[in-house]
Amino acid sequence: MSSLFDPAPDEGPPPVDPGAPLAVRMRPRSLDEVVGQQHLLGPRAPLRRLVEADEPMSLVLYGPPGTGKTTLAHVISLATQRSFVQLSALDAGVKEVRAVIADAKRELTHAGRRTVLFIDEVHRFSKTQQDSLLSAVEDRIVSLIAATTENPFFSVVSPLLSRSLVLALQPLADEDVRTVLRRALTSDRGLDGAVTLTEEAEEHLLRVAGGDARKALTALESGAGAARAVGSDVLDLATLETAVAQAAVRYDRSGDQHYDIASALIKSIRGSDVDAALHYLARMVEAGEDPRFIARRLVISASEDIGMADPTALLTAVAAADAVAFIGMPEGHFPLAHAVVHLATAPKSNAITTAMGESVADVRAGLAGPVPPGLRDAHYAGAKKLGHGKTYVYPHAHPDGVVPQQYPPDALVGRDYYRPTGRGVEAQIGARLAKLRAIIRRRS
Repeated sequence: MSSLFDPAPDEGPPPVDPGAPLAVRMRPRSLDEVVGQQHLLGPRAPLRRLVEADEPMSLVLYGPPGTGKTTLAHVISLATQRSFVQLSALDAGVKEVRAVIADAKRELTHAGRRTVLFIDEVHRFSKTQQDSLLSAVEDRIVSLIAATTENPFFSVVSPLLSRSLVLALQPLADEDVRTVLRRALTSDRGLDGAVTLTEEAEEHLLRVAGGDARKALTALESGAGAARAVGSDVLDLATLETAVAQAAVRYDRSGDQHYDIASALIKSIRGSDVDAALHYLARMVEAGEDPRFIARRLVISASEDIGMADPTALLTAVAAADAVAFIGMPEGHFPLAHAVVHLATAPKSNAITTAMGESVADVRAGLAGPVPPGLRDAHYAGAKKLGHGKTYVYPHAHPDGVVPQQYPPDALVGRDYYRPTGRGVEAQIGARLAKLRAIIRRRS
């Protein structure tokens, strides 16, 4: 391994404070210790290349809590042997930023050592505060590493983004979190073998964590303390539940329960039982289900089971999916619940589902045929000689915006696919549709 990843010979690794939280004690000291984020840290991945080349760089790290943003900042500092200064946007202002920059100038001038300035929650900085960083970043007086849980293209000023490499971190997979937990159980920086973890307790920790390594280590530390308090060196599920005050949800995300609970959620929405639907949503959230999976199911339900009976249901479901992607979890469960309540209480119709199923069945059965000449593309040279578009009647030229005209192929004239129900908005659509079909299909 390159010496770049090793501490300076006269320094050694930074000492571990035994009183520090477990998540702090277990913070990786090199890129090779970092778990997950292989799209950034794998061979020839962007972050590894930048560190190994020891280039003056500024980064914006964007991702959910507990995915390693602070860890990466520390590791980069150690790997490149730079000074490391951390500020939080919650309690630092322009004055503190300018003081750090002044110190960094002196360090660079007198010792030739660059400074890594890590700013956590940079999205909380005002435009003025962010602008105060521009000159130092531009002149490479500091290597800025800014961390944010919000989309930086909305929350970070453009001049700062243009001077930085934006790297998106992904939620850790269960196996990544499992690796972190098992390392903490045995490492002399962690629990050093003082307790062992039962399989059930480990699975519960993975559910509680939801891809957040810091949350997993915090829960493990609490559970280990509870086990030792009663004189046990085994952390079981019951002890862990008591310690983290969160009941275990018996839910295997890779097994039948995964599909059973998801099915129950959708069927409860279809059956208009909002309370049951919220129960199953809560079980999925508490089990650490991927919120994107839940959101996808809700978007499908909005069209499959509600459709035009309430056209706004799909808008709510898509908005919930976007909101979850934007804010992440755990707060993302609010827009998911918002969508579940809307969908469950909305009038129901499967008319769109039926219409699409029948139209696809006819296509597969060979009921197609040529497009009527009037509807064919008439914009290319020679189209008019073929008669394309010659008989087409432009609906906007008619006062009502609807004209008698054949739109489907001959084999499908008069076939009704969409049959609206009398529920919700479809009651109005049904009355209008009957008039539209009567005009369109009227033979001139």
